[in-house]
Amino acid sequence: MLEGETPIPRSLESPPTTGRLVLVIKPMPTRVTADWMAHQWRDQKRLKKKLGSYPSIGLSQAREIFKRDFADVIQKGRSIKIAGDTRPGTVSDLFEAYVASLKADGKPSWKEAEKGLNKIADSLGRNRPARDIDPEEIREIIRPIYQRGKRSMADHVRSSIRSAYSWGLKSEHDYRSSSVRRFRLVYNPAAGIPTEPKNVGTRWLDEEEFVRLYRSLEAPDAPVHPPYTRAVRILMLTGQRVGEIAGLHVDQWDAAERIIDWSKTKNGQPHAIPVPKIAAELIGSIKPNEFGWFFPSATDLSKPVSHGTLYSFMWRQRNREVIPVVTNRDLRRTWKTLAGKAGLSKEIRDRLQNHTLQDVSSKSYDRWNYMPEKRAAMARWNKFVCELLMKRKRKAAPNEAA
Repeated sequence: MLEGETPIPRSLESPPTTGRLVLVIKPMPTRVTADWMAHQWRDQKRLKKKLGSYPSIGLSQAREIFKRDFADVIQKGRSIKIAGDTRPGTVSDLFEAYVASLKADGKPSWKEAEKGLNKIADSLGRNRPARDIDPEEIREIIRPIYQRGKRSMADHVRSSIRSAYSWGLKSEHDYRSSSVRRFRLVYNPAAGIPTEPKNVGTRWLDEEEFVRLYRSLEAPDAPVHPPYTRAVRILMLTGQRVGEIAGLHVDQWDAAERIIDWSKTKNGQPHAIPVPKIAAELIGSIKPNEFGWFFPSATDLSKPVSHGTLYSFMWRQRNREVIPVVTNRDLRRTWKTLAGKAGLSKEIRDRLQNHTLQDVSSKSYDRWNYMPEKRAAMARWNKFVCELLMKRKRKAAPNEAA
């Protein structure tokens, strides 16, 4: 069919809500193009939608696509403008669309999710329809991980699959979804798989253990990548999340105001804290590397040290029995507890640690940044921790002399 500018005579128009497959040929100055199009006559108007180009798509394939994606839409009198690929999305389609949604929402977890779901897709079969996956298959992926003693990892895999399918179910009718595929999911195959019981941590360092850890990080008894010990000390002094301190960049540090400012954090909210003077002095003594990281990775200077690397570093020191038994998360709990002992209120400690406040006033109305209150609280904490370090140092001096 050669498409021209001459309008179709009224007497030759097809009845409303009818359509057909046509090959539109357009002579160009240097070539001739040929495109398969779905045409529809609806409400006295002709609608068009491209299926693909000839000869990359042959006649039989074009007919198959037209029948699959457009024939039923035309038969029901709906516009072909809203028609799309009706094939159920594959496992790969589902996981990629879910990761894309995390990335679009600014979730920092999207990279980790992408890496984990890529491995899971290989195990389940990338090109299988996502709706064909059943709970037994997921269970068989998780069981070997659990049997190796990796209980936390097993639960993480279960959670990743469950989250992807939960997103897929909601996206079926979500007008905001940019996914080109619909998945025709009828249930979440990971929803019924039990979760691993959560072990709520209770460990925190008392004052003596706090000083012992801090001093051992100031003067390690064996060679260690310096950014590791500095990052852990900043964790101890500020009570912040491991990933946020590990990824501290020069753009986030205001030396004049002694403020660390994160534009995006784990709970999705911006967060800024004035740091205690002892922490500001430590940060000020560090020269960021050429990429702007205060705590660069030992293996790739273009990246900050990962929270996993800091965890492994602490684990090794614990095994050598040169520091108390403690994890990085325990340090956040320790700050919360000792800062309370220093006289900081529960509310201001929550705000300094960027814990989400669930009351209606905080969520919907209160837009004050509490910076003066945070400064006063950090000044009080600074006095407490400095006195603690000095007191323990004086107490240790006679023993060292002996």
